[in-house]
Amino acid sequence: MSESKSTPRKNRTIIVEFIQAEYELNMHDPLYFRNVIDFFIDRHPELFPFRLQDGYQMKDIYLSKKLSITIRRIKVTVDNKTVYYTIRPSFVMPYLTGLVTDVEKPMMLRKFAVPFWALSYCFGRNPMYWYRMETFLGRYSIVGTTVHSAEKLPRHLAADEKHTKIKGEKAYIPCIVGNDCILGVAVKKSAAQTDLEEGYGVFKSEAHNLAPNYCPDSINTDGWLGTINSLKSLFPAAVLIACFLHIYIGIRDRSRKKYKDLFEKVSSKLWECYKADSKPSFSQRVRRLYEWGKTFEVPTFMMDKIQKIRNNLEKFTKVYDLPGSHRTSNMIDRLMQRMDRYLFNTQYFHGSIESAERGIRAWALIQNFAPSNPRTIQKYNGLQSSAERLNGFRYHDNWLQNLLISGSLGGFRSPPQNPI
Repeated sequence: MSESKSTPRKNRTIIVEFIQAEYELNMHDPLYFRNVIDFFIDRHPELFPFRLQDGYQMKDIYLSKKLSITIRRIKVTVDNKTVYYTIRPSFVMPYLTGLVTDVEKPMMLRKFAVPFWALSYCFGRNPMYWYRMETFLGRYSIVGTTVHSAEKLPRHLAADEKHTKIKGEKAYIPCIVGNDCILGVAVKKSAAQTDLEEGYGVFKSEAHNLAPNYCPDSINTDGWLGTINSLKSLFPAAVLIACFLHIYIGIRDRSRKKYKDLFEKVSSKLWECYKADSKPSFSQRVRRLYEWGKTFEVPTFMMDKIQKIRNNLEKFTKVYDLPGSHRTSNMIDRLMQRMDRYLFNTQYFHGSIESAERGIRAWALIQNFAPSNPRTIQKYNGLQSSAERLNGFRYHDNWLQNLLISGSLGGFRSPPQNPI
């Protein structure tokens, strides 16, 4: 059989908030339906194809046998061609597999990597039902779903790779984060520069779908050459900043027992360098630390780290020119610790690289949208997730409906897809 040459169909499902109690009573009323759609087009045009503002027509109605819910389609004329879109209420899950009220709590537990068999035990269905429910979210654009508009794209990012396994073989997850949100993840079988560039390039393509000229001001990295080269290739105008924390960790991990007392002195002087309020002050403190280390015969492995700062002062002082940039990898480390727990609890990946990537992308979106603990929500005046804090608002009070609405058209803010 010859391979199809047709253009792949993209997501043509528009997610709109409807009040569930009113939906079925009024769904057959075209005026009610149009009033709701027009209201959201006016209020949130980013959720709709850009030509929809020029007008649309009703297409048809069909009844879902799975949920007994009526679904409408509309048609839009683009360059004398007709494109059809499905309007799905936000209280219904993708593929009409369930209602949000029935699956919201189990999906929330996936933030903490509760296994699918446990969800099945507590909430019914079978484990594959919950697996498919989650992994479908991995088809969404992470950037387009998480970030409301081009103006909200973070200017300062952090990037790193997570080591993992697929069927026992080593693999890598290039990860980019900004404003405490995971904005890019991919799964690659090697850490070669070409693979890392392809992995980080997923974030770039999704960001450019939202803002074609987007380039971050700075990206914090751990200093590994493969990461630096791949990011330089993708974002040549971005300033790459070396992580100060990795210098400290490199000394700490070899000093806990044999050099405990000396480590306290060295670490204290290191953080004094970190607290310097200007480039000249930082450079001067680093030089003094190096001279002090030479005088007191600090062990070679410590001096190597101190000398690394001294020889690469420019990489560590660029932050003084970029207010808001990240001097350490704390933000990405916190999120990758959660990823580490998720991967350990699932005993890593057991299928294809495609299913692995879809799973980790779905996990990333759940991390971005699932509620934080109550103290954090109170601290941020009721903004309950990192995605809400990035955007400063939410589409819906229910976190899962907020995610689904944000994922209208799969999160891709592009011109109308190929007509059918």
